[in-house]
Amino acid sequence: MATTTPDYRQGSFRLSMLIYDSRYRAITIQIVFLMLLMAGFAWLVDNTIQNLRALGKDFSYRFLWQSAGYDINQTLIAYNSTMSHARAMVVGLLNTILVAVMACALATVLGVLAGVLRLSNNWIVARLMTIYVELFRNIPTVLWILIFFSVMAISMPEPRAFRGEAATASMLVFDSVAITNRGVYIPEPVFDRSLGDLDLRYFKVSVDLLAIIAALIASSWASGRIVARANRIQEETGIRPATWWLRLAVWVLPVAALLSALGFHLVKPVLPETGIPNFQGGIHMRNSLIALWLALSVYTGAFIAEVVRAGILAVNRGQTEAAVSLGLRPTLTMRLVILPQALRVIIPPMISQYLNITKNSSLAIAVGYMDLRATLGGITINQTGRELEAMLLMMLIYLALSLTISSLMNVYNARVKLKER
Repeated sequence: MATTTPDYRQGSFRLSMLIYDSRYRAITIQIVFLMLLMAGFAWLVDNTIQNLRALGKDFSYRFLWQSAGYDINQTLIAYNSTMSHARAMVVGLLNTILVAVMACALATVLGVLAGVLRLSNNWIVARLMTIYVELFRNIPTVLWILIFFSVMAISMPEPRAFRGEAATASMLVFDSVAITNRGVYIPEPVFDRSLGDLDLRYFKVSVDLLAIIAALIASSWASGRIVARANRIQEETGIRPATWWLRLAVWVLPVAALLSALGFHLVKPVLPETGIPNFQGGIHMRNSLIALWLALSVYTGAFIAEVVRAGILAVNRGQTEAAVSLGLRPTLTMRLVILPQALRVIIPPMISQYLNITKNSSLAIAVGYMDLRATLGGITINQTGRELEAMLLMMLIYLALSLTISSLMNVYNARVKLKER
């Protein structure tokens, strides 16, 4: 016996159609759930306001403009304890972005190398990479942070060890880098003919840095045009012209000319012969920053290695055989044939790993690195008692960072993915 669905297409609209008519049922269910969600959110907000009122508090961000009253040991912009909590928040945010960018770069290099070498035909190399992956990804990140911090603080020499003729330690890279138990001292870039700073009220941006970034963007555009021209010639004639020297020139010459015009040079850290044994000049990268950077890099690099390995294995083996039959060396086969095709598998999970690095940077509080979590989500909350406002603001900032990273990586993924012809 067949069943039939009522047909409401004839006649006027009736309320029962919102439930029994398939044309309206899905919309009705969505509206009901949306109303329930909004009611739940309204209850949560009202309950929060009532509880704050019972405690004699209001919801306000005026505390951001009060004097912070605490110091930050690693800063990228000018800061002192008399400045506002908003300024301290920006400093912490910049520190978070700094360690996230550094860790993403190093983790990518380590992960790609480990992922490729794990597929090596050399048994020892492949097993060593397997040990690296299994060792680092199966131990919590915070433990690696503490381990690296302990190694830096205990095993590295004191600054006094670099002083005098009886020095027991020496600087590296043409006497320009010092690794001590207080951190790493590296040369500082200085411009004799600086273009000055751009005052954005809350902080200043170096015009020299903006000029260098503009030169790099122009070089990237020119390099892309060179590659596009080579691709066009190859499609028309079957012969691909050499482009490496042109691309090298457009990357190096404009930046080198700009740096020369700005009077660029490096100021090395120097240890005075007398007085307190502490390096002067240069850039001081504290142990907390080094430990966090290395720990996040090697930990996430182990996961990226597995992502890279899976992407390579996803490429049909016939591609490798075809490249070998054309006489390509293994390194060229991997760089020109396998990896470009594997990127469509590698990039999506890589986005998640970069997001993990950004969020795991909040573990910096374990070694005293003053990031966003330590400033806005730590000392500022303790001093102002504005837990709700600070936590909501911190959540929004991390959300914005994550969405920005995802968007940039999605744009890159759209550019490198294989296009059907």
